[in-house]
Amino acid sequence: MEEVIFYAFAALSIGSALLVVGLKNTARALFLFFIVLFAMAGLFLFALADFVAITQILIYVGGVLILMIFAFMLSNKELLADLQHTSAQFLSLPNAQSLLLVLGFLGVMLYGIAEWQENTPYWITENIRRGNTIQPTDNNINQLGVKFMTQYVLPFEVVSIFLLMALIGAAHLSRKEEDR
Repeated sequence: MEEVIFYAFAALSIGSALLVVGLKNTARALFLFFIVLFAMAGLFLFALADFVAITQILIYVGGVLILMIFAFMLSNKELLADLQHTSAQFLSLPNAQSLLLVLGFLGVMLYGIAEWQENTPYWITENIRRGNTIQPTDNNINQLGVKFMTQYVLPFEVVSIFLLMALIGAAHLSRKEEDR
């Protein structure tokens, strides 16, 4: 089942990325880019890079992509009006197909929960037995802060510059052009 989910995330990310590059409609490309970023976060989870997956969602999906959508919505009123007229033609599913898709996702989630409870990985049960677990009273924020300001200061600053560039780009795209 893990392989099926992994390949589903991989196919979703590759397929959506190809559509992002190929589409001429910017609004649809932005929303497909949203799917690409979430699928990549899922692949990071399979690589046991939980922190990178959460960072991917927080920074790229929560920050950069929202700024891009915001700038697009402010700058391209004509494209949004065109999108409303053609929205029924792009990946619209009838109610029965949508219901089947939702039930399929629910089945995969329930199967994953049942498998996890039956076959908890060895490394998790061993760490629970040894007492090497993070307790709710543990303070990991201090350790993360020290790591960010010592060992990971360069990637931390690169991400902050990237977010600043995205903010400046969104502000530039959203400004109104002067009539000449």
